[in-house]
Amino acid sequence: MDAWTTTRAGTVERISAFLWKVYAWMAIGLGITAVVAFVVASSPEMLRVLVGNRLVFFGLVIAELGLVFYLSARATQMAPSSAAGLFALYSALNGVTLSVVLIAYTGESVATTFVVTAGMFGALAFFGSTTKRSLAGAGQFFMMGLVGLILASIVGIFWHNDALQFLISVVGVIVFTGLTAYDAQRLKQMALALPEGEAGSYAIVGALALYLDFVNLFLMLLRFTGRRD
Repeated sequence: MDAWTTTRAGTVERISAFLWKVYAWMAIGLGITAVVAFVVASSPEMLRVLVGNRLVFFGLVIAELGLVFYLSARATQMAPSSAAGLFALYSALNGVTLSVVLIAYTGESVATTFVVTAGMFGALAFFGSTTKRSLAGAGQFFMMGLVGLILASIVGIFWHNDALQFLISVVGVIVFTGLTAYDAQRLKQMALALPEGEAGSYAIVGALALYLDFVNLFLMLLRFTGRRD
């Protein structure tokens, strides 16, 4: 075995090890969210507090946003255990707020949409990880689309319009479809650039990015495929 083959094998192993950690943490986060959402949705008392008191619900949403920004900016400077703890906390808080959304749909449609989302996400992540074409330009375009989507969603909170909600859903599916492929490629490149032995906290950052792509893609698809309970 020559030096080039040895180096290439080491590179592949390094990428695989990092991506395994990323996807494992993403799966853990989704599992925490699902369990918490189920527990809260099964508790009339908890739902009454969330639905009956908007201050509690929006307080949780603000706490989630704060955790996302903090983790994205500081996770790489933390110990891996601290970053993992905050990611688990965010996943749990997201489960609480998502429980309010999920009770509006039938269990069958939620399960079906989850399976569809998992299939789409897997295909997009595989494409992003294997394509030789750079998705950097597309990533910038979809990030701009995300900003527009956030602004439109804020308007939609105060202006309830069916056409606007439909547009938000369509644009949301397109944006998070593109971001999933882009983030998958970006994480593969990150694995190559990381110093040896410093993958722990970076894996949490990567897991958070993919977790957000998955959850938001799921919610956008649910608007199309979900049947109201």
